[in-house]
Formats: sequence, C-alpha cells, structure tokens
Amino acid sequence: MRCPYCSAPDTRVVNSRPSDEGGAIRRRRECGACGRRFTTYERAQLEPLMVLKRDGSREAFNPDKLLRGLLLATEKRPVAQEALRTFANSFEDETGAHEISSEEVGRRAMAFLKPLDEVAYIRFASVYREFDSLERFIEEIRGLKDT
Repeated sequence: MRCPYCSAPDTRVVNSRPSDEGGAIRRRRECGACGRRFTTYERAQLEPLMVLKRDGSREAFNPDKLLRGLLLATEKRPVAQEALRTFANSFEDETGAHEISSEEVGRRAMAFLKPLDEVAYIRFASVYREFDSLERFIEEIRGLKDT
C-alpha cells in the first residue's frame, strides 16, 4: 500500500486486528521511507452503496469522505476520533440499502453528532445546510436550544 504522507510505494503492516465486530480488519502500517504510521481498514464489499447527489449524479459511498467531514466539524473539540471512525466505517452496513441520498447521509451524520457535541453539530450543519445568512445560523442554534 502506498504511504499517504510521502507516496512511497511500500509500507509494512505493524499490527492487524479485527474491527467492527469482525466485519473488518484494522491494520497499522508504517512507511519505510518516512517512518510515519497510519491505519487502514480492510472489509468485504459486495455491492457498493450509491449516493444520489443533489445535482442528480450518483457516486459510490466513500467512508473516508464522511470521516473527513466529521473530523473537520469536531476539530479541537472533545470528541473521540475512534467514535467518528466507527460511525463512518459502519455507515454503509447499517444503511441496509443500495442507494441513499446525500441529504440522508447529512441528516444521519447530524443525528450522530448532535448528542456528542453541539458545537460540532452546528459546524457540520452550517456546511450541510449551506447557511447563507447569520439569521439562518442563529435560527439553527435556537432550534438546538429548544430540543
């Protein structure tokens, strides 16, 4: 596997263990060139979950893309990254469908974030719902206070 930091072609597996209740294998890898470590997940993929985008196009669900959005929303917040990884990596299995709208992906991510951290929830909502004004932002915060 190619190193995500320096793009060296070879990395070695340092540790492997089951993850997601046996549904995946978590591998810690180390790059021989730069020495940095990173984690990969190996899982069986029968038929990919397709995401129907707002513009009508379809693309295969990518848990890394969801995880990136969650990590941005929770940056510098007291949220365990492992919980975010677990949510993103198990999302496809828990959906149980072959196709899902991007709006539904966003709704589920917001429902996941809301009890974890309200600030992260608002951050994610501001991008997902495309707040175009301060009033819309304040309205979402008021809605959060009412629940």
